[in-house]
Amino acid sequence: MSTAERRQVAVYYAELRNFTRLSEVLEPDKVLALANEFFSLVAMAITANRGKVLSVQNDALLAVYAGPDRKDFSMRALKSAQDVQREFGAVGERWKAEYGLPASVASALHMGEAVFGMAGPIGAQQFVAFGDCVSVGERLVHRARTGEVVISLDLMKALGASVQTLNAQELPPLEIPKRPPLAIYGIALETRLDFT
Repeated sequence: MSTAERRQVAVYYAELRNFTRLSEVLEPDKVLALANEFFSLVAMAITANRGKVLSVQNDALLAVYAGPDRKDFSMRALKSAQDVQREFGAVGERWKAEYGLPASVASALHMGEAVFGMAGPIGAQQFVAFGDCVSVGERLVHRARTGEVVISLDLMKALGASVQTLNAQELPPLEIPKRPPLAIYGIALETRLDFT
C-alpha cells in the first residue's frame, strides 16, 4: 500500500485511557516516555500480525490490515487488539504503582473500504487513509470501555465468527446521523477497569 489506491481493510484503533490525567500531573519527559512505551507496545503487536501503523492521533494509534483473504486479515487485526489488551495489563499496573493513577486501553475494529496514499502539505506528506470505515472505527473506539475491544458487525461477518465463539457481548448499536444504527459487540478483559 504505497501508491494511491482503494482497498478493503480492517481498521484498528487503540486508545490509551486516562492518559490526559497522567499528562497533567507528570513531568513532560515522563509523559513522553510513557506515551512512547504505549505506542511501541501497540506497534509491535500490529507489526507481529502484519498490520500497518498509519498514524498517531493524540493518545490513539490507527492501523490497517489488508490482503487477499478478508477472514485472514480480520483475524490478524483482532489478534493484535487482543494482544495489546493482554500485554498492557502489566504496564498499566506498573504505571499505577509508580504514579498512583490507573491507565488502560480501549480498542475498536471495523471493516470497510478506504482510500490510501500520500497526503499532506508539501514537505510534510505522510501515508494516510480516508473513508467511512476509518471514521466509523474512530467512533467505535470512543464507545469502547477500558479493557474492551469493540467490533462492528461488518468485522464479525468477515471473521465468520459468532457472538458465542468470540465470547462477545452485544452492545447498544452505534447511532450515526442519516444512516441505520450499526450493530456492535464488545469483547472485554476479565479484569476490565471501568473508570471512564
